[in-house]
Amino acid sequence: MNRSASPFTGNGADVQRILRIDGLPEAALDAAACFHAHHLLQARAALDGTDLLILVFPAASFDHRGWRLAAVQDLARAAAPKRVNGISGDDEPAVAATVAYLGKAPGVTGQLFAVSGNGEGKGPY
Repeated sequence: MNRSASPFTGNGADVQRILRIDGLPEAALDAAACFHAHHLLQARAALDGTDLLILVFPAASFDHRGWRLAAVQDLARAAAPKRVNGISGDDEPAVAATVAYLGKAPGVTGQLFAVSGNGEGKGPY
């Protein structure tokens, strides 16, 4: 499921928390079922004590975007005024740049950013 025993980045005093979503099947329908069965409760719990939750999904084919976006949007609506966003991609510099951007963008919530190395680690913009 997750790469480490603690899927959260940062300490309890942080205003943002990152939850890495790993171990998903390749097929979009199976991945959506796995997310809802194994990761949704973690995501809800991760909202305690934070103002911003960022879900980081591994890179996947285009047909994963719909379920991922719906999950991020529904979590964001349920958590308001807290913020929830998602990032899809395996390029760590691009993921880090997007995390930094989201930390400075208080009006952004319910969004799914697809990142790659094409922007040389500059994020989604």
